Amino acid sequence: MEIESLKSMFVKYYGEGSVRAFCGPARVNLIGEHTDHQGGYVLPAAISLRSMCLLRERDDGIIRLRASDIDTTVEAHISDLSKYKTIGWGAYQIGVAYVMQQKGYSVTGMDVLFDETVPHGSGLSSSAAIEVAMATAIATLSHEKISTPVDYVEIALIAQEAENQYVGMNCGIMDQFASSMGQKDSAIFLRCSDLIYRYVPVRFDQYGYRLVLCNTKKPRSLIESAYNQRRKECDEAYKSLEKALDIKCLADVTPQQFEDNKSIIANPVALKRARHVVYENARTISACELLERDDLVAFGRLMNESHESLRKDFEVTGIELDAMVDACKSQEGVIGARMTGAGFGGCAIALVETRHSDALIANAGEIYRKKTGYSPEFYYADITDGAGERRIEST
Repeated sequence: MEIESLKSMFVKYYGEGSVRAFCGPARVNLIGEHTDHQGGYVLPAAISLRSMCLLRERDDGIIRLRASDIDTTVEAHISDLSKYKTIGWGAYQIGVAYVMQQKGYSVTGMDVLFDETVPHGSGLSSSAAIEVAMATAIATLSHEKISTPVDYVEIALIAQEAENQYVGMNCGIMDQFASSMGQKDSAIFLRCSDLIYRYVPVRFDQYGYRLVLCNTKKPRSLIESAYNQRRKECDEAYKSLEKALDIKCLADVTPQQFEDNKSIIANPVALKRARHVVYENARTISACELLERDDLVAFGRLMNESHESLRKDFEVTGIELDAMVDACKSQEGVIGARMTGAGFGGCAIALVETRHSDALIANAGEIYRKKTGYSPEFYYADITDGAGERRIEST
C-alpha cells in the first residue's frame, strides 16, 4: 500500500493530526547462512520489500497498534510493557518498546499503524523489518528531544535483543543489521562476532542478471522448529574445538583447522553442523571477493555449494526448499540457487540471466507446484537503503 493511502487509513482509525512514517526493509542474504549465530561472516542486503509504521504520539501512556490487514487493535501501557510477551501479533513491537525503555529511551504513548509488503514466514525476515521500523520510530522521537542523531547499529542490536529476550527467538544479528544498515545496490560484508562490516557492490543488473526471490509458501514457525537445536549443536562443537584451538567462536575455525581437529568432536551431528559453519564462512569470504570483481558465474557456483551444505550438513532445507532450488537450477540461464534465511520453509533465491527470468518463474513454479502441491510466489526486489523516516506529503 502506498504511503498516502496508509495515511488515510491511519486518519480513519486514529483521527486527524500530524503523522510520521518509518520504514524497516526486509533483507535477502546472498550467502553466509547459519554463520551469524556462530560469529561468522554474512553477506545480506536490504531489499525494497518492507515494513512501514505510521505513528503519532499521545500523552496518556497508551500504545495502540493496528495493521493494515488485521481488523483489530492491540493496546499496551508504558507503565508495564513486560506483560505482553504472549499476545501474538504486536509482541515484536511492544518488545522493542520495552527494550528501549529499559535502555533509557523516551518511550511515550502512541498510535501506530503497520503495513508490510514482505510476506510473513518467507525467510526474508519480516520480523526484523517490523522490529527495526518500530525501533527507528522510537529512537527518532527520543533523540529529537535531546538533539542527537540516531545510531543505526544500536537500532539493530535493540531489535535483536527484543526478538531474543522478549519474543523468545534466539536469532543472530544479521537480519536486524541488514534492515537497519542497508545501502542501495550494495550487500553488507559483516562479521557477526564484532560487527565489523563494509559494503560490497552488487552489480547483477549491469551484467545482465536478476535475483529472483522464490517463496515456497511452506508454513513454518521458527520458534517451534529445530533452529534453537541447531545452535546448541554448534555450541557443542565449539566447546570441543576450543580445547585445541585459540578461537573465540566457531566461525574462527578455518577449513584446514577443522579438518585437522574434527576428530575431537565426539557427536557426529555436532560435527556436521560445525562443518557447515566453517565451510560456509569460507564461502562467504570468497563470495565477497567474487562480487567485487564481478565474477558472477563463480559466485553462482558458491550459491549452489551453500545450498548443498545446508541440505546435507545443517539439515535445514526440507522437501520444499530442495524442490524449489532444484526446479530453478533446471532452468536456462540460472547460474546459482540456494535457500535464504533460517530454512524450514520460506524462500530460495535464484540468480538468472535477466532475459530468462520470466521463463524461470513460469517453469520452475509449475515444476515445484506439481512436486509439492504448494503454489509458490516469486518476487523481484531491488537492493535498497536501510531503515529511516519516509516522507509523507502534506495535504
